[in-house]
Amino acid sequence: MSFDLMVFAPDAAPPKRPAFLDWYEEQTQWTEDHGYDDPAVATPALQAFYAELAAEFPPVSADVDDPASGTDYTIGRTLIYMSFLDWDRIDAAWEAVHRLAAKHELGFFDVSSDLAETWLPDRKGGLRLAHSD
Repeated sequence: MSFDLMVFAPDAAPPKRPAFLDWYEEQTQWTEDHGYDDPAVATPALQAFYAELAAEFPPVSADVDDPASGTDYTIGRTLIYMSFLDWDRIDAAWEAVHRLAAKHELGFFDVSSDLAETWLPDRKGGLRLAHSD
């Protein structure tokens, strides 16, 4: 089992919750015509986000001592879906993803949350809660 989070290009996703959840379901069918392990297919902001996060939370495929401590990244054109395998680091993972999403002006979706909370960039360089109900 994993702890799953997602970041996305905010202009690619619908702003209203029901449409957002439909978009999320569609995106996670993984039907884009490329592999999902290459950050080069993603927007520049997603590429920058990935470069920073992967330095702290290496991909499972990278040379890590324990594959169960790596992170599984699924990279699309407008989103990055992350499955964190090390449950001892989920708080640090959540905080890092949230911080870097704000820095790179990306949306943030807490896939593993019972509330399916979503944050969008605000004008102050942070994130505001968008979908929580």
